[in-house]
Amino acid sequence: MSGFTIRAMQPGDRLEVAELICLSTNTWYQAHGRGTIFAGGPTTTELHFDVYHALEGSSGIAAVDERTGRIIGSCFLHVRPTHVSLGIMNVHPNHFGRGVAGALLRHIVQVADGLGRPVRLVSSAMNLDSFSLYTRAGFVPRHAYQDMWLKVPSQGLVTEGLDDHRVRDAVAADIPAMAALEMEVSHIRRDGDYRYFIRDEMGIWHVSVVEGKGKRLEGFLVSCTHPGCTMIGPGAMRTEAAAVALLAVELDQHRGRSPVFLLPVESTSLVRQAYDWGARNCEIHFCQVRGEFTPFSGVSMPTFMPETA
Repeated sequence: MSGFTIRAMQPGDRLEVAELICLSTNTWYQAHGRGTIFAGGPTTTELHFDVYHALEGSSGIAAVDERTGRIIGSCFLHVRPTHVSLGIMNVHPNHFGRGVAGALLRHIVQVADGLGRPVRLVSSAMNLDSFSLYTRAGFVPRHAYQDMWLKVPSQGLVTEGLDDHRVRDAVAADIPAMAALEMEVSHIRRDGDYRYFIRDEMGIWHVSVVEGKGKRLEGFLVSCTHPGCTMIGPGAMRTEAAAVALLAVELDQHRGRSPVFLLPVESTSLVRQAYDWGARNCEIHFCQVRGEFTPFSGVSMPTFMPETA
């Protein structure tokens, strides 16, 4: 590290970190011929600091320039029972090339190694700089996802003939079954996340579950309606049919909006249904893991915030 230090984020960093996330992310996408991701400005990216400092086991780290005292890099980490997740990482455009991202990554890897747990993240297939950063550090791409977006009509989707009658709102009593299901499908566990989503103190989260025979839980899916994260996920389902039913219900929570969601590339009937509703592709992402990984045994739908890998 040359001329900067890594430290834990502090409450007073909230607005500066939000500015950094907004600037860094928008700059990268604009430089690569894309529109701004955070068109609403840094008020929308304050959400990242708020969520990662409210979720059980989550926190943030910052790279601080020794000359100016300004934050030039940030990253969030989430210590979960089965693994450590690496959340959104940003470096100020004026400080590219100083090794900031590598230093932040090494810090999180050291935390995970100290706990004896793998590190997981979701990385863009478009951003080859970050892809190279992670693969050089020992991360392996394990799963590919189609990023899709859909303009949901103000009157809702037409879902005639869809078997979504078994879908209902999740309640706190569902958390043990949700945790067991995700262990079965994705081989990770994060009970604290489920409690946070279902409690929904910010009024931006919605969680649905789908039941099978004997009211056995067949899947769950979360969505967020905040302008800084208009996204569907995370979710885990035993079958694509359960995923379709849940996706339809969560899309209906976004009437008049255009949520993004990640679908496994091999879930062909789920992807086809999304196309039939009018969804379009916008990017490709990989689940990358440093350490032990067990292949998925169902449908896994991750998100970027909070990172679910």
